[in-house]
Amino acid sequence: MRALLCQTLDGPDALAIVERPEPEAGPGQALVRVTLAALNFFDTLIVAGKYQVKPPLPFSPGGEGVGVVEALGEGVSGLTVGQRVVIHAGYGCCAERIAIAATKLTPVPEGVPDEQAAGLTITYGTTLHALANRAKLREGEWLAVLGASGGVGLAAVELGALMGAKVIACASSEDKVAAARAHGAAEGLVYTPETLKDDLRRITGGAGVDVVYDAVGDAFAEPALRSLAWRGRYLVIGFAAGGIPRLPLNLILLKELDVQGVHWGAFTERDPQAHRADQAQLLAWVAEGKLSAKVHGVYPLEAFPEAFGVLTRREAVGKVLLRV
Repeated sequence: MRALLCQTLDGPDALAIVERPEPEAGPGQALVRVTLAALNFFDTLIVAGKYQVKPPLPFSPGGEGVGVVEALGEGVSGLTVGQRVVIHAGYGCCAERIAIAATKLTPVPEGVPDEQAAGLTITYGTTLHALANRAKLREGEWLAVLGASGGVGLAAVELGALMGAKVIACASSEDKVAAARAHGAAEGLVYTPETLKDDLRRITGGAGVDVVYDAVGDAFAEPALRSLAWRGRYLVIGFAAGGIPRLPLNLILLKELDVQGVHWGAFTERDPQAHRADQAQLLAWVAEGKLSAKVHGVYPLEAFPEAFGVLTRREAVGKVLLRV
């Protein structure tokens, strides 16, 4: 089979398409023919050895995707050969086939296209866990989303609006703000670290933001924290801007703020039942037309440099997919 392979930790430019032996489904596993693999920002890090997950070399990137079950290993129930499934692998989806634990597959309902299903599990799964399980977002609250046009950012905009929050989309250009508004943001701003706190205060009429969803970090983190209202919640999603920020604990004390870590991968392992319920809810919302799961672009496997470049330059508005 063909696979996009990371053989050295030298970044996306060192990836290559190679022929690999086809895997077989072991006990508790399913063999899936991958149709589309979804790329996330962390894929640019994992192939450079800069991500917290460090697979043994060589490996294929691609933490999620969609495909068709081709074979079932011993002891697998609840799946059938020929069934379309969402794949949550962590890595390995940028290959024509993957053998994976059946518990990491979710059946795709009729009415959900492959393109929407492929990029749903990580970005929307992370975001639903963050907003519903961690922040316990309530209807009518102010939700500020940093990096609002990227994969997790648009997911936060869409899900926040669906949950009844007043979403403020914070992005680096007017075009990106417009994209977020088209997906449910009530307000939007082109942000800088110097103006972010005052802009969020102004938009909320001086009251402050109830929840900050921060997948950006670096210099944007402290002004976002300072924009929070009394007992606001600050969701730590990731650090796309590069730097891991230091937050002033005195401010957290004085305003009784909650800084909440969101480690979705650990959540899926520790509470698989809740994870499966979240995935079923997300797919149902897509089938009902309540979530768009916007796709930035679908690229052939041979165009992987272009696809990774979109992520590296932070140009993506929605999901970046590879047709395997």
